[in-house]
Amino acid sequence: MAKDDSPAVVRNKRVILRDYVTGFPKESDMYISFSNMSLKIPETRKGVVLPITGFGVAKVLDSTHQGFEEGDFVWGTTGWEEYSFITRPERLFKIRHSDLKDSFLLCWDSCLMFGLGVFIHVCLAIAAAYVGMPGMTACAGFYEVCSPKRGEYVFISVAFGAVGQLVGQLAKLGGCFVGSAALVFNYIQLLKERFGFDDAFNYKEEHDLDATLKRYFPEGIDIYFENVRGKMRDVVLLNMRVHGRIAVCGMISQYNLEQPEGIKNLMCLIYRRIRMEGFVVFDFCHLYSKFLDMMLPFIREERIACMEDIAEGLVNAPEALIGIFSGHSIGKKVVKVAPE
Repeated sequence: MAKDDSPAVVRNKRVILRDYVTGFPKESDMYISFSNMSLKIPETRKGVVLPITGFGVAKVLDSTHQGFEEGDFVWGTTGWEEYSFITRPERLFKIRHSDLKDSFLLCWDSCLMFGLGVFIHVCLAIAAAYVGMPGMTACAGFYEVCSPKRGEYVFISVAFGAVGQLVGQLAKLGGCFVGSAALVFNYIQLLKERFGFDDAFNYKEEHDLDATLKRYFPEGIDIYFENVRGKMRDVVLLNMRVHGRIAVCGMISQYNLEQPEGIKNLMCLIYRRIRMEGFVVFDFCHLYSKFLDMMLPFIREERIACMEDIAEGLVNAPEALIGIFSGHSIGKKVVKVAPE
């Protein structure tokens, strides 16, 4: 954008909620709205202007913040719209070309990010997932909360999402045995063949989850990475080893319940001295440099794999979001808003 006295004005597309949503949203809860927006920041305001929606990756068009310049690429929190005015740019992380150029052809496109991660498109889509929120969440939960040791047994409640698939691969790189539950046979094959998991099972076909876990983890479970809740955690508690650790990243099965389910077998926390801890990735942002130092060599050496599920266009954002809650998404769900 030329820096002159006649700032460009664009027609901005955004996703709007019709009303307050309880539980899982439906497509009918959202609609597309249009408004005009200037791409020049008023001198009396501070922030950056980004052609991006949601929590994702974007290109800076104008900035009065000393940490960002026109042309920078960033990931962080924005609105669900094509162009956003960011009033708290300290929540953005700059994507440095030098961090990624040795490993990826940078294919810069803008995209919307849902839930726990960010991607751009093709090569950088994967790179941004590693060094964005999915990778940061996986590392924070696994390393900082669970403190893994080589040879330990790791169980991930569901690992075909953006975070779970990374946790499993990090565990394998650390010399752990890794298993997970899955929805269908194809997911099981994907976890084992592409992501290197030791084993996985279709929990919908298992009528006795306690017996199933004892079959797949006869020595017990040292680390449980939780992102679903439901009956699985109750059974996992019975199969945890002494001094086991449970990282609670999410509870997707509970989000739409009027009366959330209770927890059984909590006495196992005492008998086996188990530590169960919930966490949010924002608590670990101060470790971002340390995280990059660890993750970037894995990227360059191609020691981890990733998968994204891309929807084209902001108009498809509501459908894409619903697909996450219905289990129709594999890997990181992304909405590509527009090419750069």
